[in-house]
Amino acid sequence: MLKVLVPVDGSANALRAVRHVIAEYQRHHELELHLLNVQPRLYRHIARFVSRHDRETWQHDQAEAALAGARTLLDQAGVPYQTHWAAGNRATVICRSAERLGAHHIVMGTARKNSITRMLEDSVTHRVLETTPVPVEVVAGDAVSKWERWGLPAGALGLLGLVWLATD
Repeated sequence: MLKVLVPVDGSANALRAVRHVIAEYQRHHELELHLLNVQPRLYRHIARFVSRHDRETWQHDQAEAALAGARTLLDQAGVPYQTHWAAGNRATVICRSAERLGAHHIVMGTARKNSITRMLEDSVTHRVLETTPVPVEVVAGDAVSKWERWGLPAGALGLLGLVWLATD
């Protein structure tokens, strides 16, 4: 049985990856599907004012909300699955979870972005591709909005301009 890990964050692109895995399962019923949601850790300056139980309860609730759409799709398709959630750095947790579960491959959904945007952003998909020894299948999602396409590079150029002026 081939184990497939699908990181899910509740986004439309993550659901596209789930639909892809559903189609894969319908062709090959020997897949064992694992959904994973990774919650960010709270900064220690914030965490010290909140009990561990309250933090874990809040993170669990956030994870359940992010997994809800994927669960609905899988339940409707009659695909068996297991869910997991963890807190930490997303790329690191995804890679470690794939190794711990003995995953055959990882299926990730990602937005279509231009090379400038990918260079400036800290992409989880990019970090997973760089880090994991497990094969990664990337399912292309929707194109980014005009704001992301033009605003981010323009903002970066503006920032570079400010840095140039500050050093002058």
